[in-house]
Amino acid sequence: MALGPYAAFIVTSYALVAAVVSILVLWIALDYRRQLQRLRELETSGVTRRSGRGAAELQ
Repeated sequence: MALGPYAAFIVTSYALVAAVVSILVLWIALDYRRQLQRLRELETSGVTRRSGRGAAELQ
């Protein structure tokens, strides 16, 4: 595949976008786990949700 004189720019751009998207996916996954843990802590302390579903049911 010949990208011409802009090959370095194109490859760098795609690499940076892939890195940013990977970081965002990782951040969302970690935040999801943190939120589930926080919900479990609240439920064990007696706080309930109006929907009636537990944090364990969300997984």
